[in-house]
Amino acid sequence: MSAKPNYETMYILRPDIAEEEVESHANKYRDLVVESGGEVIDSQMRGKRRLAYNIGKHREGIYIQLNYSGDGKQVGPLEKAMRLSEDVIRYLTVKYEGQHSSLGRSTAPANPMASNTPRTENQEQAKSEPQNAPA
Repeated sequence: MSAKPNYETMYILRPDIAEEEVESHANKYRDLVVESGGEVIDSQMRGKRRLAYNIGKHREGIYIQLNYSGDGKQVGPLEKAMRLSEDVIRYLTVKYEGQHSSLGRSTAPANPMASNTPRTENQEQAKSEPQNAPA
């Protein structure tokens, strides 16, 4: 049997809620994943940031990233709880393969055929110089 897939849920809370409430929401969603049979890998508070566009009347939001592994049954109840919460203004869950890294991305290369060997100075120089066509 293969390993459980990994999931990353990024959610944005209203900017006007208190720090204690932010921690309360983070703990609530973390506990919800564990109760539904998942394992929390990492939970990071990314802080208050300006939104790319207004969501409702909000120009800023508090970003929180939750990484967990499970069989997929955790996503539904987690997103339902976020949808019903007035403090969550946006959320997104992504399934990814590989192990969690500090950036929340898969450590598996996007192209498994790509070489991880560093280029030498000569290779870089040859790539940047135009090739002369034979006369």
